[in-house]
Amino acid sequence: MAGLGSAAAAPAIAKSATDPDFDVIIIGAGAAGIAAARRITRSGKTCAILEAGDRLGGRCFTETRTFGSPYDQGSYSLHETDSFPVAELTTKAGFEIYKKPSLRQLRTRTPQKSDANRSARERELEDFYVNLARCDQEIAKASLSDADISCAQALPKDMGDWRSTMEFMLGPFTFGNDLSDIPAKEYVSCNRPETTVRIRQGIGALLARLAHGTPVQFFSPVSRIDWASQGVTVEARGQRLTARAVIVTASTGVLASGKINFKPALPGKYADAISKLKLGSFDRVAIELADNKLKLPTDELLFEKAVDRKTAAGHINFLGSRLCFVQLGGKTCAELADEGEAAMTTFAVDWLAAQFGSDIRKFIKRTHATRWNKQPWTLGAFSCPSPGGQAARKQLAQPLGDRVWFAGEAVHDTLWGTVAGAWETGQRAADQVVKRVAE
Repeated sequence: MAGLGSAAAAPAIAKSATDPDFDVIIIGAGAAGIAAARRITRSGKTCAILEAGDRLGGRCFTETRTFGSPYDQGSYSLHETDSFPVAELTTKAGFEIYKKPSLRQLRTRTPQKSDANRSARERELEDFYVNLARCDQEIAKASLSDADISCAQALPKDMGDWRSTMEFMLGPFTFGNDLSDIPAKEYVSCNRPETTVRIRQGIGALLARLAHGTPVQFFSPVSRIDWASQGVTVEARGQRLTARAVIVTASTGVLASGKINFKPALPGKYADAISKLKLGSFDRVAIELADNKLKLPTDELLFEKAVDRKTAAGHINFLGSRLCFVQLGGKTCAELADEGEAAMTTFAVDWLAAQFGSDIRKFIKRTHATRWNKQPWTLGAFSCPSPGGQAARKQLAQPLGDRVWFAGEAVHDTLWGTVAGAWETGQRAADQVVKRVAE
């Protein structure tokens, strides 16, 4: 296929004058697309991944130029599941798992005027964890109601000055959405494994390695999918490719934008599901310090007792480096991203200085801010339906006319928002497609 390449060397694929170009075309080279391609090629069926951008990994992106070392701009931790055996895949790929768990610290303000916050005292930490547990319990109770209410509505009313902290931790930091936009039923459906690992060489780099040998065509944004006939025809930059089936792993943000035109148009229930699975906002500002001026251990996870929703979390000395991630989420993140990288960086540096004193500014070497909402082939972080949209994931997971399958984190009913969830849905779609094209 002219222009067909891969992360390494793509296997040659012969064309036929009468048969489709491929058994399966996969749209998107993120975790779901890579998982699907690996499954399909091992089954002996032919496939190709059409990737709109110039790299593998989707919302998992590791780059080394900014700081001279691996820097994950997207996902930076992985969940181990039966379908996504991280330890096994990492070992086979020759990568190194970083197992040191993050320590959690809480900073709080002193009653007196001060240039910086201080570490929370024992009683404050106790209040912190008690309120977290209370919030979880109340949201769980609310999820049992016939009414579909938001997590924010379910929170205890008597948390006082802890409310902003709880709302940030449970909403923007965990799900990239404010709690007012997260249904209680959706919150409790999340069943992520507690154990997470990190990859020293980067998660995006790992996915690129796992894609070795899968046929990928870069710079190929798909503009149209014609699924009216027995097979499908896909158009990408004026090129028309045919297949027996297609697996669409583009984000729901891209699908909702109308960048991919379906012919005939998607049935209303699919279009409705896509519109309800909106992507939240989750970004980080990476700050490189000249030394460990914060005097904190490796991989310290830092929160503050917030006074309003404009707060953040800090990941200090990430993987033993001098990088500090200031994590932003929800509406605050979206607003700052709209203003630009400079506004995000200013907010992050000010937030870090508020925790440790303004002298910290003198030791900043380099910075970088992600803006996933502005990435044209992503348009957001990860999915979360608004209240009333819980059925959207299951709906989108259903094959369309036995020719179109959707995969990605948005269609996993318990692991949404994770690499493991995207990987599993890619494998699941591939298994169904292989069975279908073999008939």
